[in-house]
Amino acid sequence: MSVSVSRLLRGLHSDGRPVDIGEHLHLHGPLPGRVDRGSLLDAVELSGLHGRGGAGFPTAVKLRAVAGRRGRKVVLANGVEGEPPSGKDKVLLRYVPHLVLDGVEVAAHAVGADQAIVAVSENATAEAAVLQSALRERRESDRVGIGIAAVPDTFVAGEETALINAIGGGPPRPTATPPRPFERGLDGRPTLVQNVETLAQLALIARHGPAWYRQIGTREEPGSALVTLSGAVRLPGVYEVPLGTPLRDLVDEAGGPTEPARAVLVGGYFGAWLDADTAFALDLSEASLGAAGGLLGARAIVVLPEGCCALAEVARVSRFLADESAGQCGPCVHGLGAIAQVIASLAQGESREGELRVRRWLDHVEGRGACRHPDGAAGFIRSALDVFADEVVLHARGARCAGRDLRMLPVRRRRERRAA
Repeated sequence: MSVSVSRLLRGLHSDGRPVDIGEHLHLHGPLPGRVDRGSLLDAVELSGLHGRGGAGFPTAVKLRAVAGRRGRKVVLANGVEGEPPSGKDKVLLRYVPHLVLDGVEVAAHAVGADQAIVAVSENATAEAAVLQSALRERRESDRVGIGIAAVPDTFVAGEETALINAIGGGPPRPTATPPRPFERGLDGRPTLVQNVETLAQLALIARHGPAWYRQIGTREEPGSALVTLSGAVRLPGVYEVPLGTPLRDLVDEAGGPTEPARAVLVGGYFGAWLDADTAFALDLSEASLGAAGGLLGARAIVVLPEGCCALAEVARVSRFLADESAGQCGPCVHGLGAIAQVIASLAQGESREGELRVRRWLDHVEGRGACRHPDGAAGFIRSALDVFADEVVLHARGARCAGRDLRMLPVRRRRERRAA
């Protein structure tokens, strides 16, 4: 039995064409007329919608924070998706752009903004072109001025203060808070930064109401979510499922594992590793995964097969995360780089005491960065040391394991950094 649903991804074409404005209105109907702002904010709160970008912050709280500020406001739709194993935001932008743009309009009305920007990665040329075409289709019905901005293709560019800096013409580097974006963001204006999937969900809530939204999912975590499933599964891709769906059911819908699974990465590169038996007994919810030490995060899930050298995978991603830091404080510049180097030595069977050093250094970098980048990287690495403990011991003895480096976890090649 299928576990996937079609709320966000309704009406997709088999030939890959985006849903045009006519089809979109036929599927979803027009947005409701100008509703009272307070009633709209109440509806979002009643829906229980949380952000779909990774942090999972209550959407109504963010909307109210910006709505309560004085002066001209701006909505910033975050479609950068800098995490290599995630593809959900690009799917939305490329195939159902009008649902995202509807969400931008709803958010702008909710907070009282007169300007909005949809941010995409500079390598997302196809998605940017689809968005431009969609904006031309709906130009006469725009309720708010919407623009598109391309930002550097880096992991940290999706962090909200880094994104604001990049759009403002600076380097994509996080900044210390306060002030937070809702207080002083783009051009010094109160700014709502919201993931594009969150905005698409907002467009559905504006049409159908909170009771409809809560018809699927769990009581504490209602609605659907887009999940990017990859690794050792027969049909990798982006799936829309109700929150609370058993992970095993999702993998079964994706054709099942291509070979016996050893572990599962849940939540992407700021997520955590779980052994396969544990992971397949859990549901896709923060409550279920959190009880086992995991998290939904960016909802990127990678199934690692038994024939894979886990340490080789972890070493490659650890180096990627070190290289993708903003390079502006010690925990990233020195800490993550040193940790990545020792993990690479462990993977090669060349480090006897590497695990002890890495665990000690992880304690030193967590909670000490200018942003959450070192914390996310540390969580990924620490969970790997726990789940793959037997392999770590084997490699530390110089024996190496029998697994191959299958490159299940994608990374981008290191790019030269632009001078600040």
